[in-house]
Amino acid sequence: MTVPFQLGKLPTLSRSTVDRQETLRTNPERLLARWPQAEVLLLDEQGRTPVREDEGVLSCRKALSFGDAPPEEAMFLGEWQGVDYWTLPGEPAGEQEVVESRGSWGLTERYPKADGEVWVDLRGYGDRLDDTSAGLFTTAHALRNWHRRARFCARDGSPTQVTQFGWATRCEAKGHEEYPRTDPAIICLVHDEAGVNGERVLLARQPIWPQGRYSVLAGFVEAGESLEGCVTREIREEAGIEVGDVRYLGSQPWPFPRSIMLGFTARADSSQPLHPAEGEIEEALWVSRADVQAAFANEGRPTPIGDGTSTLMLPGNSSIARVMLEAWAYAE
Repeated sequence: MTVPFQLGKLPTLSRSTVDRQETLRTNPERLLARWPQAEVLLLDEQGRTPVREDEGVLSCRKALSFGDAPPEEAMFLGEWQGVDYWTLPGEPAGEQEVVESRGSWGLTERYPKADGEVWVDLRGYGDRLDDTSAGLFTTAHALRNWHRRARFCARDGSPTQVTQFGWATRCEAKGHEEYPRTDPAIICLVHDEAGVNGERVLLARQPIWPQGRYSVLAGFVEAGESLEGCVTREIREEAGIEVGDVRYLGSQPWPFPRSIMLGFTARADSSQPLHPAEGEIEEALWVSRADVQAAFANEGRPTPIGDGTSTLMLPGNSSIARVMLEAWAYAE
């Protein structure tokens, strides 16, 4: 019996093994005592971190190489298997070369390499990391992005100081505390009404994307809006159609700069005319399950679809959109 499809695996950036409970970061005596055995993840100005070439594990540094205590800018990420992990700013050292690697959407990424380490970015390389590394990198990226935007108090504009080892800021004038913010956004796979899981999926492309690059629709949740309400509004605004049977699938942090993507699916009558939002959506179209499967099989290369006049490139491996499309494409 056919059942509604579900995500077949955790989205890439939702994977994490690290214990990040609040009691760990609010216990300075514990953190200071464990600093000599701690590991440090470095992030450069572009948000890249080092990995050993062709390996899926972060290349961390020994904490003691940065001093006998955490530097002022150090941020605590969590604990895993008896080891504390922190993040600090850092840059590639020594003689550098540039290496190329296939990243998101099958496009070529260029990374700096020094001392046998390649400095990679989260969006293009996250899917190649193990669960612990993916979780650490995602958290470090999210914290760093928030702090870059939280240097002044939102209430009175005065400078802020970092507290709780990176997990809060305090206003210097009146002591107001702020905590890392996450912007909720929905991302929805809309399929037609054939059977339980449909036979076609609605895909769209933004004007700035490379030719052939399509994905499912997404948008930010507005103030006072439910998640389900956001789904129906965004699909109506971006594609001009009405959807029903909205159903939650799963979520993934997306720290570019500070979102969490809340994955949904919905059904729609595919005979409704599509009206892509001017300036936001260059094209929207219905794509068959067979064509999506062909695009998966043709990994990273444009795949002819429909009558052959259009081509399809699927979302990158670090995106929840890809996990959603894969689950739908191979649903029984």
